[in-house]
Amino acid sequence: MSLNALPPHSGGAINLARLLARALLAGTWQPGELFPKEMDISNHFGVSRNQVRNALASLTAAGLIERTAGRGTQIRQMSDWHLLDPLMSEWMTGLTNLDPELIRAIYAFRFSAEPVVASLAALAASEDDLDRLRAAFEGMKRTATDPADRHQHAEYDVMFHNATYSASHNLVWRQMGHLLRPSIMALVHGSQHQTSTLDDSLARHQAVLDGIVHRDPEAAAAAAKEVLRRTAIDLGIVNEPSFTH
Repeated sequence: MSLNALPPHSGGAINLARLLARALLAGTWQPGELFPKEMDISNHFGVSRNQVRNALASLTAAGLIERTAGRGTQIRQMSDWHLLDPLMSEWMTGLTNLDPELIRAIYAFRFSAEPVVASLAALAASEDDLDRLRAAFEGMKRTATDPADRHQHAEYDVMFHNATYSASHNLVWRQMGHLLRPSIMALVHGSQHQTSTLDDSLARHQAVLDGIVHRDPEAAAAAAKEVLRRTAIDLGIVNEPSFTH
């Protein structure tokens, strides 16, 4: 893919690394392909090779690319990407056009993790946690009708999931919720754009909330799985409403 497909760059190495990383996360270049040469990037954006070198060092540290003398720079396999690196989380923020393969990988992780997190929340949530979950869900309801409110609805949806991770009162899961926020936002945006009504999504989130409020870990886990089942259908990961994982 040509560098001409990328947006303009301004600023230093941090901004350049973010621009290039977001292009990789969006699938502009695929694993196994050669990445543009340092000199070509320098000439295209009109920046010093030192700036390019520093930007590429960030991409290398995040596992996105591998630089080998005599072979050039190659995009690494997605399994080598450090998706939970805080820098990667920052690069994903606001990015709604993630590579479809990356969307599937994030979804698979969430399908495995979030029922467990919801069951823990049902056992450990404090009253403050429940208030945050209720507030997020009320926000989802208020913004579910008008299509102009879809972005705000997505914010409340992500807030609901973050509150669930936090309510687990497990140190690792709470940190995971923070790091996963940008990728959850990307999936929420993607799923919302594929459906004309949010009624079914609201009903499924209500079931998660009810399970946690009623201290029923099995119900909370089952409901969380149903939320993600709906997400898979809306994203086109599966085609059949009868989907089971």
